[in-house]
Amino acid sequence: MARIHIDLPEHFIFSTEIPLYVSHINYGGHLDNALLLTVISEARVRFLKFLGYTELDVEGIGIIMVDAALQYRSEAFHGEVMVVEMTPADFHGKGCDLVWRMSEKTTGREVARGKSGMLFFDYKQRKVQPVPEGFRVRVKAE
Repeated sequence: MARIHIDLPEHFIFSTEIPLYVSHINYGGHLDNALLLTVISEARVRFLKFLGYTELDVEGIGIIMVDAALQYRSEAFHGEVMVVEMTPADFHGKGCDLVWRMSEKTTGREVARGKSGMLFFDYKQRKVQPVPEGFRVRVKAE
């Protein structure tokens, strides 16, 4: 089976620190693979807040995650602080990818990288919408 390969951008427009709690850790004593996405979801909410948005209001339109790809690069443990960097990339008519990297704060050790496919979505109409121009301009300026 071919492995997933994720190329990272040269620059991320956002970074946040998230500590790993005992609830993130599995029976093997390291970050649970399924709970990695909860850490990334928290980073996404913070990223949107940094831009002045919420998941339900990006220039009047919500977002919805349609897919995710990730690569685990090393273990992460309870008490470590993760630095999650994030930036939008690969825009198309109705969405973009949010590309991210997660590293351990003290050593800089890369823990994981990935991307989430995001579509702009009108939750009242239950329909996909075009990328708001204001969002596109805003993230290019950051």
